[in-house]
Amino acid sequence: MIKAHQTYLVEDLDQLASVALKLAKDIEHPLILFIGELGAGKTTIIKELIKLDGSEDSGSSPSFSIINEYKTGSCKSFHLDLYRLNTAEEAFQLGIEEIIYSGDKCYVEWPQIIMDYIDEPFHIIRIELIENNKRKISIV
Repeated sequence: MIKAHQTYLVEDLDQLASVALKLAKDIEHPLILFIGELGAGKTTIIKELIKLDGSEDSGSSPSFSIINEYKTGSCKSFHLDLYRLNTAEEAFQLGIEEIIYSGDKCYVEWPQIIMDYIDEPFHIIRIELIENNKRKISIV
């Protein structure tokens, strides 16, 4: 089980894979929301988590497609990037509600526009860039 307020300090992007492995072992809920500025490493960690879920696809950022779906063994993993959306209504028109309540793993970048509408338990992973490209990754 993930402990709230757990924090990892990462020296470079190569270490994000090891943090993803730690997170994958502890994630309790299938809905994981990622908050962090552009270039913080959200997509990199999510790609690692999707691999750990069992996907043979290397994954890519859904910045333009908004939703990427991956076959992971007998189930699916979803990677959503809501950066380009302006309202929760836009998100729900795309069918995001069905995805986040499906019970499949769902990794969401830029989730702020839908957070007030989520009734299921979820994890928040906050990634902050600090000096010299170091990152602070917190489970809130």
